Amino acid sequence: MTFADLNLSNPLLNALDDLGISSPTAIQEKVFSPIMAGRDVIGIAQTGTGKTFAYLLPSLRLWKFTKSAYPQILIIVPTRELVIQVVQEAEKLCGYMNVEIVGVYGGTNIKTHKAEIEVGTDVVVGTPGRLVDLLRDGVLKLKEVKRLILDEVDEMLDQGFKTQLNDIVDFLPKKRQHLFFSATMVPEVMQTINQFTEYYEVIETAPSGAPLANIEQYVYSAPNFNGKANLLEHLLREDLDMKKVLVFCATRRLADALYERMEPVFGESIGVIHSSKSQNYRINSIRSFDDGTFRVMIATDLVARGIDVSAVTHVINFDLSDNPEKHIHRIGRTGRAEQKGVAISFVSETELPYRQEIEELMGTTIPDREVPEVVNFTEELIDLEKDPAYIEEEVSWLRPEVNQQAYHEKSAKNSKVNVRKGRRDKMMAKYSKPITRGAKPRGKKKKKRK
Repeated sequence: MTFADLNLSNPLLNALDDLGISSPTAIQEKVFSPIMAGRDVIGIAQTGTGKTFAYLLPSLRLWKFTKSAYPQILIIVPTRELVIQVVQEAEKLCGYMNVEIVGVYGGTNIKTHKAEIEVGTDVVVGTPGRLVDLLRDGVLKLKEVKRLILDEVDEMLDQGFKTQLNDIVDFLPKKRQHLFFSATMVPEVMQTINQFTEYYEVIETAPSGAPLANIEQYVYSAPNFNGKANLLEHLLREDLDMKKVLVFCATRRLADALYERMEPVFGESIGVIHSSKSQNYRINSIRSFDDGTFRVMIATDLVARGIDVSAVTHVINFDLSDNPEKHIHRIGRTGRAEQKGVAISFVSETELPYRQEIEELMGTTIPDREVPEVVNFTEELIDLEKDPAYIEEEVSWLRPEVNQQAYHEKSAKNSKVNVRKGRRDKMMAKYSKPITRGAKPRGKKKKKRK
């Protein structure tokens, strides 16, 4: 089947032709008709199979031009990088269409996003936190949304965005289409989806635990951080096929520690990215990794879903994931678009239970390889390994940490003063009462005469 066999408009076909894409992937082909029919869809497919185009193509085909400034399509994703990625993919498809697309996310000036929304938009792509802020300020109106799309919905719930999602739903019209897409779909996710809709069609092109056919996997046993770092340095020095390498660490602090260990050796050919880095730093790092400036990128799981880089030759699990579904997603960063890839895992004795769970999910055994004799292992632990909390999960940049406090009291001139009134305050000043959405005014009860 080719895209010409689907019910796509000429502008979309022209855009696909410019991209050099002629045939849909399995997930793109299977979900197209149900989405076009207006049904709620849950799409489950391994990473690198074209999930973004799978929901964008039918959604843009169903989009109709109106003079309204309010969006018809709302796409919610868990990270800033994914917002940027989805906006870029949508813009590629809209080259011959008059569709306005706006991406919104935290960590940047909200005034810029407000200005873009107020001008008018057809498609809004955003993270839950920033969307809630814009909705509560009264800037973003969702009353004309026809399709609600949640991409990487499992990661969204894993990061604790369930409350924000529920808040967003309150602003949406009751009549809407739901599209849920993810690489994994665990029972907890299905429970949440049932709160949105009970009538949906599940389309799965491959089980979430199925090993990726184009990826060769193997394991090295390594005792600790120093041993793993020595092994990584040796592999990068000796294996010239490692042209674009993505290295996963368990936490931000471990990622920084590995970067500090490797940067003196490999210099400007290595980078690091995680949630503590600024937005511009993260964008520039991904760009440098994509164009080949960085040969190696050290990353954490939290930002991994926003790294859409082509031709990744190797994925190295410096720390093995304690979640077998996340392991599948990690290694899926390589071996994309029918290219061959390699996934290497460094496994310590404490990580053996994680390996067993991964192999059980995939239904296969990952082969071992002998560590080269020239690689030195040591029993010496770094400070992070001596700290029992060093393996804790990374805290989301969208959720404030508990009991955060300033280091000192701010001076009077630097104290923040809210001089701009919100919509509720303006309505109170104008009408002497707040204007609520859809709520009927309540009159005062008259006192009964005795």
